[in-house]
Amino acid sequence: MREVSATEASRNFSAVLDSAEQGETILVTRGGEPVATIAPAPRANGAALLDLFARYAATGVDDEAFAETVAKVRDVARADLDSDPWHG
Repeated sequence: MREVSATEASRNFSAVLDSAEQGETILVTRGGEPVATIAPAPRANGAALLDLFARYAATGVDDEAFAETVAKVRDVARADLDSDPWHG
């Protein structure tokens, strides 16, 4: 984990964000004390989740209650909902 001062982070904020986007976690300090962590944002993957449900359904579920739960989740987990609200 890279450590940068608050002043350095402020002056180079775009570069700090670029590093986080590349997977790096940055610890921001003020007066030598940790005050914040900038880390990569989690990436949603609704398509992978839908694929998992499809593969599970193909195995032949024995537990009826669990099968109903999986079906309900599948109904609401749509790939078109898997978007980043901050990324136009």
